Amino acid sequence: MSLTGLVAAVLADDGTAHWPARVPARLETVLASMPLPARAGVRAAARGLDAYARARTGRGLAALTGPERESVLAGLVARPALLPLLDVLKVPLLLAAGTERMLEDGLPARGPARTDPPLDCVSAHAWPARSTADAVVIGSGAGGATAARTLARAGLAVVVLEEGQHHSTESFGRRPPLERFAELYRDGGATVAVGRVPLLLPVGRAVGGTTVVNSGTCYRTPDHVLARWSTDFGFGLAEGFARHLDEAERTLRVATQPLDVLGANGKIALAGADRLGWQAAPLRRNAPGCRGSCQCVVGCPTGAKQSVQLSVLPDACAAGARIVTGARVERVLIDADRPGGPRAAGARVHREDGGFEILAPLVVIAAGALGSPPLLRRSSLGRHPRLGRNLSVHPATSVAGRFAEPVTAWEGVLQSVGVEEHHDEGVLIEATATPPGMGSFVLPGLGGELRRELEGADRLATLGAMIADLPGGRVLGRDRTLLRYDLHRRDAGRLLRAVRAMGELLFAAGAEEVLTGIPATPRVRSMTDLDEVLAATSARQLHLSAYHPTGTVAAGADPQRFPADGAGRLRGVHGVLVADASVLPGCPEVNPQLSIMAAALAITEAHLER
Repeated sequence: MSLTGLVAAVLADDGTAHWPARVPARLETVLASMPLPARAGVRAAARGLDAYARARTGRGLAALTGPERESVLAGLVARPALLPLLDVLKVPLLLAAGTERMLEDGLPARGPARTDPPLDCVSAHAWPARSTADAVVIGSGAGGATAARTLARAGLAVVVLEEGQHHSTESFGRRPPLERFAELYRDGGATVAVGRVPLLLPVGRAVGGTTVVNSGTCYRTPDHVLARWSTDFGFGLAEGFARHLDEAERTLRVATQPLDVLGANGKIALAGADRLGWQAAPLRRNAPGCRGSCQCVVGCPTGAKQSVQLSVLPDACAAGARIVTGARVERVLIDADRPGGPRAAGARVHREDGGFEILAPLVVIAAGALGSPPLLRRSSLGRHPRLGRNLSVHPATSVAGRFAEPVTAWEGVLQSVGVEEHHDEGVLIEATATPPGMGSFVLPGLGGELRRELEGADRLATLGAMIADLPGGRVLGRDRTLLRYDLHRRDAGRLLRAVRAMGELLFAAGAEEVLTGIPATPRVRSMTDLDEVLAATSARQLHLSAYHPTGTVAAGADPQRFPADGAGRLRGVHGVLVADASVLPGCPEVNPQLSIMAAALAITEAHLER
């Protein structure tokens, strides 16, 4: 069905601007990249709104006048139970609207992109039907890239298998953000974990994995986390982790973000923290020479952010590794008749002509915390009772503050400042702004109210908070990943405390009002008001997302609790290492790229020493 009426109603298209008329076509593109259930849900909601309009007026939304559409929307808004559903419906619509507004205003000027270092990439369609290697690495993200480089530098013939495609810095710079968004994220960015509180959980799919679309923030694994991994879980490689973290930081050229490109959004966070006496500072990032384009989550258009396809994989390829793109691995090949027990024999990759096999005595699983458990099940390696369990994420929510003067939050560093005042309580606040429509914050209202919010978005500063969770999720499925996640009551309380802390920070910085992200009470003008709202709010009413999945093939000493041993070797088979976020035994409590790279380095070095 046409989405024209839906867009016209929700965005209050009165014909005075050109960009809203282009949003329906752009929304169709967004929906085409999403999984079928999400796509069907949006279309069903659009049909439902149209049917509601017909029941009230005798005509569909597209045939109504502007005031008539506003009347229809007012009837919906008067039903509080519908507000969360309407907010979910707005997410893809605002993606499309933000892109068209950006194009209307003109893409920001950028300097010449850096030339990417060369990679030895071959399409899966061009790979021979049978080949051999010393090691196959399945996945090219933070863990897979590090493992491939370590093994290749040791003289092994390494083949990296990546389901996504290779995207260059030059290709990022010539296209608007949304066109890259659909290609760089699995399920078009619409991966969802179902449970008592559904969570949107976006993950990358490209050469470089999620490092291509993360914020570039680089935290070292906290010492107390490493101590817990070692003492409580028997993750033996946690000892000596500092050396591997040092190596990851050197590789990524991690440094504190300079103030000159921080942007107003980050400076507001620093000002608020200073007035409250809170601990806060510019973040350490892997983006030397960052120009503040605020597009990290859709591929850096200048090449400043040192994603692993720019920083690690070139070294791996220089040492002889090869990368096969568009390669969805059907299964790990196993030689079940070997003396001493089953042993890895390589990998089989899907292809329309029947697929191909790469034979190798070592297989490194690095398909990510969401992809590795289904892969192991397809390979008949999923018998451990804890495989796919222990899923930990960083549940997150966002808040915005309206200021008297323009902020233009999307000019500057996307994730710029860390506020660690409440980190020992499991709450980490980061000043985060994204290209219009692409953040986890959803503007309030429908129709004229939402249109006014869009027109005034340049006066909003945005903060995001993520919490250290108790592992409450499972990765199910074999051929398609299915996610279940139940937010623990403790963590629900942490999210509400995070909203309060962000509101306090914004008011301290001079915000005139705070947008809470709570559909029923989206605006407050004082901390007293915010406290009253939160006292009557549950985490279910927040607009939540989640990031950084870990722990689903966790490593540890107890063979009953951990699918991998303390050195990252998959139990029950020889020659299979786990070297991605899934191997981390517990929540890292910070942005995890350095933790993943250090773990992969420790696991592969330990294998080579053996």
